[in-house]
Amino acid sequence: MIATDLISNTILFVKQQLADAEGGHDWFHIERVYKNSLLLLQKETCDETVVKLGALLHDIADSKFHNGDETIGPKTARVFLEKEEVGEETITHVLHIIENISFKGGNFEKQFHSKELDIVQDADRLDALGAIGIARTFNYGGFKNRPLYNPQIPPNLHMTKDEYKSNSAPTLNHFYEKLLLLKDKMNTETGKQMAKERHHFMELFLSQFYAEWDGEK
Repeated sequence: MIATDLISNTILFVKQQLADAEGGHDWFHIERVYKNSLLLLQKETCDETVVKLGALLHDIADSKFHNGDETIGPKTARVFLEKEEVGEETITHVLHIIENISFKGGNFEKQFHSKELDIVQDADRLDALGAIGIARTFNYGGFKNRPLYNPQIPPNLHMTKDEYKSNSAPTLNHFYEKLLLLKDKMNTETGKQMAKERHHFMELFLSQFYAEWDGEK
């Protein structure tokens, strides 16, 4: 099977799997991460097939929508890749990407390292930044029926992985608990440059938000 058929089949599979997904973690999120990965690939030397598969399958079963079960995503990806007769070395690498890509409170040490993971992780984090990142954050907050903001509930900057997964704080806290931390956690030089611009846009948004909240503008 040629690589183009494999990628096309993977795209069709992901579209089907995420047909009813929450708006910030749907096929369009995957597509944006995939495009970001292709952009980052232009400056990196690595296994392009692993990057493409990792980007397409990284959220195939996000644990936050499966009662915190982090095993469903890798299992789903493995069944699909084995059906596509992908080699075990590639499958294992893709599963390592799925298992290590998430932020998980920022205190999670990756158990696996590769240039391919670096690229897909940057691509995913870029989609949590800037205008899209803001839109996704409030979409998920609405999905979970969280308040926009509550000045009486400060951000928790030292959450454990379990605390992060069960967090139900106001949506705006997520900017401080994750989004504004991503700029300094990027892996690739291109990712760092792109993150810097998107980070600045979020800072402008927050400044405007607080001014409007306090009736200053």
